[in-house]
Amino acid sequence: MNKNNLKLAVQKNGRLTENTLGFLRASGLEFESYSRKLFSACRNMPVEILYVRDDDIPRLVESGAVDLGILGQNILNEERPKVKKLLNLRYGYCSLALSVPKESPINDISGLNGKTIATSYPRSTQQFFQKYGVKVETITIKGSVEIAPSLGLAAAIVDLVSTGSTLAMNDLRLLTPIYRSEAVLIANEKLGADTEKNPVLRQLITRFTSVLSAKNYKYISLTVPDTSAPRLTKLLPNLVMTALPGQRLSVNGVIKEDMFWTVFDRMKDLGAKNIYMLPVEKIIS
Repeated sequence: MNKNNLKLAVQKNGRLTENTLGFLRASGLEFESYSRKLFSACRNMPVEILYVRDDDIPRLVESGAVDLGILGQNILNEERPKVKKLLNLRYGYCSLALSVPKESPINDISGLNGKTIATSYPRSTQQFFQKYGVKVETITIKGSVEIAPSLGLAAAIVDLVSTGSTLAMNDLRLLTPIYRSEAVLIANEKLGADTEKNPVLRQLITRFTSVLSAKNYKYISLTVPDTSAPRLTKLLPNLVMTALPGQRLSVNGVIKEDMFWTVFDRMKDLGAKNIYMLPVEKIIS
């Protein structure tokens, strides 16, 4: 490893790993990753990627052992390290949620007063119940938290929920979400003072933000009768129109995906045909 390279810690194995590696590659980083590999040196930037346990990332970044880390907001909320959050990365969405057995008579938070809660997030759990003035005991379980009510260890659990399928499989039901989480990029607080690494950091942030910007946009291509041009221009003012044979126009450009679906029916009413919507890889402004 080169001490002058920017070091980025990511989750070695887990729910964020595949999406994180995909995001880094979409940002133009070229590197190899294998299940037993501890770190990768990027071929096209002075960046090294370290593969570690997700709950080790906050300490590694806080201590300066690595410069950057990608992890879930849930870990930041629980560990509360002294780091800078640079970006929300818009993947790995989930919620920390309070759940009870399907047959439980408890239907609100107050019904858990004096009860025991099983969780992998004791600090977040205590803070949540303190907010509502409900006194509970917490037991910390690392993994398989859902089994605790069946074993008689707890009346409820607090754990991450993505689709809710795990709750259903374990005869649990959602009582209330506590907070939402997604993947985030964090940095050591002193990284800004490192003049050698700053240019690389700026390049990396530019690449990351260009990929994030592109997620909201689509490239569209369609044809319309030339008589529809004035109304289509009002509808989508930033698209490029080119004359075609047969009194039709070729229309191309980049728009937000939600805008596309908002105006889709009106485009059809204007005679739009041959409509294509394609992903945009990056937007650099």
